[in-house]
Amino acid sequence: MAESPHIPANPPRGWLADLHLAATFLTRLPLPDPGAVPPGGLAAAMRCFPLVGAGLGLVAGLIAAAASTVLPPLAAALLAVLVLVLATGALHEDGLADFADGLGARGGPERRLEVMHDSRNGTFGVLALVFSVALRATALAAITGAAAKIGALVAAAALSRALIPVAMRCLPPARPDGLAALAGRPGADCALTAFALGALFAGLGLGLAAIPAIACAALVGLGVAELARRRLGGYTGDVLGAVAQASEIALLLAAAALISG
Repeated sequence: MAESPHIPANPPRGWLADLHLAATFLTRLPLPDPGAVPPGGLAAAMRCFPLVGAGLGLVAGLIAAAASTVLPPLAAALLAVLVLVLATGALHEDGLADFADGLGARGGPERRLEVMHDSRNGTFGVLALVFSVALRATALAAITGAAAKIGALVAAAALSRALIPVAMRCLPPARPDGLAALAGRPGADCALTAFALGALFAGLGLGLAAIPAIACAALVGLGVAELARRRLGGYTGDVLGAVAQASEIALLLAAAALISG
């Protein structure tokens, strides 16, 4: 009997196909249906996550820069954050809220995962969302100059999404049958490519300030991943959303400290 064909964990695809799939997954933009995704296809497409993030950050940054000419800095910054939330369907914010609720629950990993699976937001989740919006908006408002605002948002949105496949390489899935696990695990080359692209966009957006900003964002993002390992036993989709949110907040705060006038 002939052997069944081997399906690689991260099947080779073109960059445009991966970018299309990544944008379809990460945003709520009205894009064409990518069609049937082969096993491991989404994991392979994660190399394009920072490209999608950079595009989102660019749009939000342009809106922040334009709005800041007629609105107070904080109001313009809040509009930019709102754009990111609407464009992504609050994908990462939802993960952050669920992760916060899980950490605040009493009991072991199974109990925490059960709380995270509940669609209702608890006190910890609501507080996490409030602080997420407040910290991002106030950090962006502190950054003066249109180019600096755009650069900071491009850097934060790109690097935060680049850390998603990196976190998946560092952790096992908390639930073997969970959606995050079923998406497949990105290869080491995919995670490295994503991080390199995220760092490149951060460098373009922040200049030399990108070096400490990248270090800060990576430390915070991977710190969240390590916390998930200890409290949950690994990653879930919510954990990955929390990693993205935490690193985005950290990079914007670092940018505000390093380049604000």
